[in-house]
Formats: sequence, structure tokens, C-alpha cells
Amino acid sequence: MASAQQIDGAGAEPAADISEDDLFDVLANQRRRFAVHLLKREADDTLEIGEMAEQIAAWENETDTAEITSSERKRVYTALQQSHLPKMDDAGVVEFNKARGVVEPTAALTDVDVYLDVVEGQEIPWSEYYLGLSGVAAALVAAVWMGVWPFTVLPEMAWTLAIVVAFAFSALAHKYYTTQMKVGRGEDPPEVGGE
Repeated sequence: MASAQQIDGAGAEPAADISEDDLFDVLANQRRRFAVHLLKREADDTLEIGEMAEQIAAWENETDTAEITSSERKRVYTALQQSHLPKMDDAGVVEFNKARGVVEPTAALTDVDVYLDVVEGQEIPWSEYYLGLSGVAAALVAAVWMGVWPFTVLPEMAWTLAIVVAFAFSALAHKYYTTQMKVGRGEDPPEVGGE
């Protein structure tokens, strides 16, 4: 399960106007997320649709670009040309020149930072993790306040410090995770396994 989240490094508005709804609509489809990743990774370059289709087909089939079949590439190429890139163009995320077969990111795409909160298997989302950590901290504070043994062995300040360290360590781990899951960072998209 993956959900997209917009993170805003400097608090600046994108140069071009794109609504959050349009952005999330674009990111609702894996092929479009792969296209966004590829465009952000390539920065200000214009990409040919064939090159884009080849890389996306490789990611979808979890293989190298040299090993994809022509039918896998063609399936992605057709979907990009007929559906995904026109939709991204309408949203203002890319400029798609169908006649020339080229795609170019707009300022709206380059100015927005997006990360995926990918939750696999038995992992829990960060929001639930912080809720659980807050519950443990509240229970610890209540136990110390009521003088329950063994929480009376250490001074109250030590328990306060333990709670602060737990939240600080969690925040640092979350920051690292968010950086690793940024769309456009690294060779592969976060959903493919990234770095």
C-alpha cells in the first residue's frame, strides 16, 4: 500500500498553479508515479516517450531495460501516449508534445516534493507509530506520577528525558525514511525498492 504525501521544503508555492487534487489524481496511478519519478530524476531534461516507456516497463516487470519484450514496451507506450501523459498534461504537471513524442516537466512538477509512504507486510504507517508512541509516553507519565514501582527507581527527569529521546530518535528515523522515499530521488522509484 502506498500513499503520496506532499512535503514542502521551503514553504514556497509551485511556480505554476496545480491543485492538490490534481496532483493526487496524477499520483493515484502507478504508471504516472513512475513517469513523475523519471521526470524528477532527469531534472530539466526533455524525455522521449519511447525512452520513458522502456524504463517504466522495466520497473513494472522488475527487470532491466535490456530484458523487456517489445510487447511489454508497446503496452506501456500506448497507455502513456493515449491516457497517462495527456492526463498529466491537462493537470499541468508535464508538457506533452504528442506529435514530436516528447515529454517535459513543468515548473509545477519540479517545484513540488512528494514522497510515498509505502507500507508493506507487517509494517505500520508512521501516523500509527506516533500514536502508539504517544500512548506509551502517556502511560509512562501516569505510572511515574502515581509512583508505581519500578518507575520510582529513577527520578522523574530521567523518564522525561527517555520520552524526549524516544520522540527525537523517531523523528530522525522518520526524516531519513522520508528522504529515501522521495519521488525522483535515486535510480528507482520507492515502490520498486529504490536504492
